[in-house]
Amino acid sequence: MKYQSKLTLGALVTAAFMAPAAMAEEFITIGTGGVTGVYYPTGGAICRLVNKDRKEHGIRCSVESTGGSVYNIKTIRAGELEFGVAQSDWQFHAYNGTSDNFEADGPFENLRAVFSIHPEPFTVVARSDSGIKTFDDLKGKRVNLGNPGSGARGTFEIVMAEKGWTTDDFALAAELKPAEQSAALCDNQVDAIVFTVGHPSGTIQEATTACDSVVVNVTGEAIDKLISENSYYRTATIPGGMYRGTDEDVTTFGVGATLVSSADVSDDAVYAVVSSVFENFDDFKKLHPAFANLKPEEMATAGLSAPLHDGAAKYYREQGWIE
Repeated sequence: MKYQSKLTLGALVTAAFMAPAAMAEEFITIGTGGVTGVYYPTGGAICRLVNKDRKEHGIRCSVESTGGSVYNIKTIRAGELEFGVAQSDWQFHAYNGTSDNFEADGPFENLRAVFSIHPEPFTVVARSDSGIKTFDDLKGKRVNLGNPGSGARGTFEIVMAEKGWTTDDFALAAELKPAEQSAALCDNQVDAIVFTVGHPSGTIQEATTACDSVVVNVTGEAIDKLISENSYYRTATIPGGMYRGTDEDVTTFGVGATLVSSADVSDDAVYAVVSSVFENFDDFKKLHPAFANLKPEEMATAGLSAPLHDGAAKYYREQGWIE
């Protein structure tokens, strides 16, 4: 028995010396958003493609449901997340240390862009019996602003500031998470919900099928001013017929979802993420309807206001997408 134990111990020691080459793995986590939004399946889609080839590159990817854009960026800065999905406007504000959400933190100079993803229109859904026909009709109504820490909430606050509104202008200013808001609308707890999200969205689908509701146009001088003064905003259209009760195209404005990281995350990890997505791009596009019209060359440059991560830039140069 003693002789057998020595053999076993020897085998273990040999395995331990061999293990680093065979098993060395780098673990990365992508912060996303609520499970009913588009960020969570986006993170899942990216991780699925990264993990498919993990034996080759040694990167293991996991996804985490979080409070959204602002939370993700702050948590990346704290070193507790490697990647996060964030609206293009919050990428800009975090890198520059602007807006109420990031001013106190100062510029996040180590923030790095990886790629842009799907467009995200600023979306207002109102109960059909609420009398809300335009964005201005939200005044005096019961409105869900969104949960603190989410990019959607932050964008709504910027629109409110541009229009000179405060929460006192609403009969109720709710702070429900995305997963809670469609039920609140259909249970007549709020008159309208406001959400910056890629389409089609499960939350908006639920809100428009479980009760009579409409998607509302978001237009006017304040919106035009925001678009003209900020490169990360653009006009957006939600196609008519996508949701029950809204047959005509809806005009609004929006941002883009972006994947961000930190300069502290290794070039190898970022290169693995980027190459996994773009080497399997047809598979990626099939993982969510919001990805249907994505173009790789645009994703490498559009809506990115922080510097590209070196690992991403290396891949894009190899493809000839950037110089």
